[in-house]
Amino acid sequence: MPSPDETTPPSGLNPGGVEELLDVARVVSLRMRVKFRGITKREALLFPGPLGWAEFCPFPEYGDAEASRWLAAAVEAGWQGFPEPLRDSIPVNATVPAIEAVQVPDILARFGRVDAVKVKVAEPGQTLDKDAARVAAVRAVLPDAAIRVDANGGWDVAGAVEALTRLAAVGLEYAEQPVPDIAGLAEVRRRLRSSGVPVLIAADESVRKEEDPLKVARAGAADLIVVKVAPLGGVRRALRIVAQAGLPAVVSSALDTSVGIRAGLALAAALPELPYACGLGTVSLLAADVTRDSLVPDDGSIRLRDVAVDPGLLDEFAAPPARRDWWLDRLRRTYAVLAAGPPATSMP
Repeated sequence: MPSPDETTPPSGLNPGGVEELLDVARVVSLRMRVKFRGITKREALLFPGPLGWAEFCPFPEYGDAEASRWLAAAVEAGWQGFPEPLRDSIPVNATVPAIEAVQVPDILARFGRVDAVKVKVAEPGQTLDKDAARVAAVRAVLPDAAIRVDANGGWDVAGAVEALTRLAAVGLEYAEQPVPDIAGLAEVRRRLRSSGVPVLIAADESVRKEEDPLKVARAGAADLIVVKVAPLGGVRRALRIVAQAGLPAVVSSALDTSVGIRAGLALAAALPELPYACGLGTVSLLAADVTRDSLVPDDGSIRLRDVAVDPGLLDEFAAPPARRDWWLDRLRRTYAVLAAGPPATSMP
């Protein structure tokens, strides 16, 4: 029997194959309010499915195999829909990029009232002094908020212990991915505990980039996990990973438009427990969106609802032809990986 190719979708994919997606795909380029993850524009490919709009926007540096999980999540959103929700309002945190401390009040003002803030730290080229000033500025604006920091694996073990010991002075809820690998996370966690530093460790990239995301739990490397719908292959797969990990979960975004945020809200709404505010308020970091009624926080939370994509905004923010072609070619390649089956869509 021949192996499936990009034009013969297996069970679970859209019935019309990749051509169905290519026919309706729209590519947008949205300006960032401030630089985030080193980018000033966020590009995304969107397409409508029978059950709603879907978004495919893996970062450009990701290979086709990793990007195929993002496509699986998009197809789920458009053709399978989401699980039944257990709640209709999701608490969210504000997100502060690796900006100068003086800019912090303006960024926080865009989020309205919030009870939790995630602060980016360990940005390449920046110092611990700048990180400490940024975190202190957040505490000055929001003296009672829960503050978590996100290093995106930017420290080594010794640097993480030094930084978190210093940053803990303002009170940290947890530190997200302080070092790149699972063994390092476990060692940072051990050293902090032995020193009496009360900072929990959250795993993000170590959950979604490992072939086996459950290694984090088995290694005792984290107190909680950060889960993102697109990199994990969809809401249902993310729910299974959380259940098997047996750790508290925080749902976060991947710098999505409101279409992608809708999928993140679906995951947060379906989790049996939601002990932490979620990182789903990031549309506020974009200078534009694909809907005129963006999914942004209101009084510290986002209400679960569907997104009405505006055709006029798709036209206004359409990516240049060369970038559109780049994304369509990526869609073809990634669909071929996805149609071939595991490991991209398999459950560990």
